[in-house]
Amino acid sequence: MKAQDVRTKSVDQLKDELVKLKKEQFNLRFQTATGQLEKTARVKEVRRDIARVKTILREKAEAGQA
Repeated sequence: MKAQDVRTKSVDQLKDELVKLKKEQFNLRFQTATGQLEKTARVKEVRRDIARVKTILREKAEAGQA
């Protein structure tokens, strides 16, 4: 997921995306603990996507207040 793609989404879409990413992160953690995770790099990708979405949500909130 690219930052440019995230910026085009509305706040509601970003919140939905954040929930989806957090669920995926939870599932990946369980797969790691049970030894079933095949694509270990996905953990890092999801973590960065969560940070990216949160950053853009914060930027949109600040732009709305200013």
